Amino acid sequence: MKNWKARLCNVLEPILSKEDPRPDISAYRDMPLCIFFYDPASEFGLRQELALLRTRLEQKGKRITVISLMDCMKEALEIAGVSDTDLIENEKMLGKNGHKTVAQTVHKVLSEYAPLEDIVLSKVPENGDPMRDILWITRAGALYPCYRTSTLVEHFQTRLFIPGVLFYPGEIIPPAGLSFMGIQEAEHNYRAKVL
Repeated sequence: MKNWKARLCNVLEPILSKEDPRPDISAYRDMPLCIFFYDPASEFGLRQELALLRTRLEQKGKRITVISLMDCMKEALEIAGVSDTDLIENEKMLGKNGHKTVAQTVHKVLSEYAPLEDIVLSKVPENGDPMRDILWITRAGALYPCYRTSTLVEHFQTRLFIPGVLFYPGEIIPPAGLSFMGIQEAEHNYRAKVL
């Protein structure tokens, strides 16, 4: 089903509404996370629909924790002592290929100096109740082209215990690949279920 709104309401919402969504979110007990893909051009529409879905789920007793990957990336850069101004100046100074160098710098920060997975996991509720708590990871598009979400998801194995959804701007490339932002080469090694 390509229409993300229909999948959100008819596939994802019924799963998240269950008393224990984990068995339907993933086939793996050590990583109760699914990936919900959508067209990157629909980012603002998705945010509006997620606000409505959050209200409906909270009315059923669920507690939603939203983690913005854009905010986590900003936090990582701040920890590493890299400012937006530094990145912009370096890109200008390096000229034609400056954007590639800046993307490599951001990748290094998110991978080594202030690992993105550690920042994301630090925002997950301590002692979260898998029957009540749900984690939403949003704003993944902010990582483009610096960091692929497959790397992030890989690090969640055995470290995430409440059900979660990574909202993924991209497209499915048959048979089972995901192309980040619909631009990058398809990644085929996601362990998470794709909805």
